[in-house]
Amino acid sequence: MNIDKYLMAEWVPALGCTEPASIVYAGLIATSQLDERPQQIILKVDPRIYKNCYAVGIPHSGHKTGIKWAAAIGAFLKKKELGLQCFEETNAAILKSAQKLIKKNRIKIVIDKLKEKLFIEFTVIGGRNSARCVIEGSHTNVTLVSRNNKIIYRSRNSLHSSAQERARKWAASRSLDQLIKLARALSMAQRKAIISGALQNIMIARHGLKLLPKTFFNIRKTDVNARITALVGAGVYARMWGEPFPVMSVAGSGNKGIVICVPLITLKDRWHIPQRKIEEALLIAMLVTSKTTCELGTLSAVCGCSNAAGVGLACAIVYLKGGGQREMSFAINNMVGNITGMICDGAKIGCAMKTMTSVDAAFRSAALAMSGIGIPVEDGIVGKDGSESLANMGLIAKRGMVKTDEEILKIMEKKL
Repeated sequence: MNIDKYLMAEWVPALGCTEPASIVYAGLIATSQLDERPQQIILKVDPRIYKNCYAVGIPHSGHKTGIKWAAAIGAFLKKKELGLQCFEETNAAILKSAQKLIKKNRIKIVIDKLKEKLFIEFTVIGGRNSARCVIEGSHTNVTLVSRNNKIIYRSRNSLHSSAQERARKWAASRSLDQLIKLARALSMAQRKAIISGALQNIMIARHGLKLLPKTFFNIRKTDVNARITALVGAGVYARMWGEPFPVMSVAGSGNKGIVICVPLITLKDRWHIPQRKIEEALLIAMLVTSKTTCELGTLSAVCGCSNAAGVGLACAIVYLKGGGQREMSFAINNMVGNITGMICDGAKIGCAMKTMTSVDAAFRSAALAMSGIGIPVEDGIVGKDGSESLANMGLIAKRGMVKTDEEILKIMEKKL
């Protein structure tokens, strides 16, 4: 693994929330094997895919929401090459066809509660034939395609290890000092790829400002941190509502991309930071976000935008202020001791508030770290350093909050 391969796996364009986009991606692959008009869909997903698709907006749909709309639209799209930007193909005719399937109750959703990792099995049935696509581990990692139960494609890797999972393990295996060195050694081409993607994320944030009341942004011009926090919230709100703006995702999440990119790009002018250092800070934020996501899991019981991207942003702010591995470790301890346990109750417009909390916490954690203050190992779940703290947070998310996730799912299911 190197930076080029890492960026190819983790710095990925996405239109709309990545979970419904992943369902649509599975649907269009399955339908491509059907060769007749879809008449019925059976969609089996893990609990967290279901949770993240429950109420989130879908781009180019007139603000339709939910997992059934994602499944129905997926059965009528064609362009596999669009990847997680597949909603771009949605039009009035496709929406009409999708609505017919929904109205006729031809979509069955099955939640496989035994699946702990990302899992989507999209089965589409026509008049005489059926086809199936399975995605596992990460959002575009296709592991099986079949037609009438005859296997067309099966992944050679029985562990279903995707490029994204390998990238996250690679980031997790690197020390903070190694991550800093990787950032400083970026090539011109890598810097260009990072900064152009980050600027793309600024666009949806600025658009989001138009969707919220002006009183929401009634903040003193001198309060830079508060203005940046509000801008992040606006971007996430727009994305979760289904506004048709593509973003660059990090570690499988466009919201994570917004959380790290919007503050760092904005700080360039506010703090008079050289362009090169902003590019390096962006990579540090991305790598730490991937490192943390490896501990938490691709989809988690906790809010990844806060518990992963928030940590990445805190480390990047430390770097901009001239800090190194010691201060980054303090910042991670401060974040872990503060926001661990913020639940994920699915992707939706309310995520905007959670991301604002995480950005505010990142600024405070970095400021304390630069003053030589980090929550000590004696306190609660905090470890002796940042890496141990992240591992402890992972234990809370993967083991400790299993029952929490189950209760969240029960509450959401009652609303159907």
